[in-house]
Amino acid sequence: MKAENFFSDNEKAQIAAAIKEVEKNTTGEIAVMVTDKSDSYPESNILAGLILGVLVSLIITQLFFEDSLTYFMIFFTVSSLFIGWMAEHLPALKRIFISKNRLDELVREQAIQSFYEKGLYKTRDASAVFFFISLLEHKLWILADEGINSKISDYELRVYARDMADGIKQGRAAEVLCMEIGKLGGLLAEHFPAKPDDENELGNQVIVG
Repeated sequence: MKAENFFSDNEKAQIAAAIKEVEKNTTGEIAVMVTDKSDSYPESNILAGLILGVLVSLIITQLFFEDSLTYFMIFFTVSSLFIGWMAEHLPALKRIFISKNRLDELVREQAIQSFYEKGLYKTRDASAVFFFISLLEHKLWILADEGINSKISDYELRVYARDMADGIKQGRAAEVLCMEIGKLGGLLAEHFPAKPDDENELGNQVIVG
């Protein structure tokens, strides 16, 4: 699944409508972005090729070539290159060879980078909340600008992120995202009620990165 078609046109419209509804009652601004991946993780391809290449080559040479070192090296070279190529094109295989901490770290870094690249920090009251979905990693990160962080804890935001990540795994990403936007909207309205001169500072459409 690629970022551009992760949400259908109808789902994108539902998400935009959910954001618009929430922002009627708060100065908070909500943005959603979906991207294919947060990093290419080249080391995972190498690691997959080396580990699985050794296993495959050992099994073949033991079964058919009497533990020949020459045949082992031939099969290892071919299989490691092939498996490394497969890992690049099969996200499920690639993820096996990336630690959870590294996945979390790079998704967080990419979320922060995207927050600034897309100009989401430019709201009048530093009131942006950013839902960042990275598909390769099956991860969602929520960032809040400094105005939001002064009132809403990281723990509360992590709860929304956890529920949203579960929705992605269940194939209910759009449905759960709209629900979480609605829940967050209630919290934003409590701490950051709407003002008479409010403007929609960030677009409501899903950003595809």
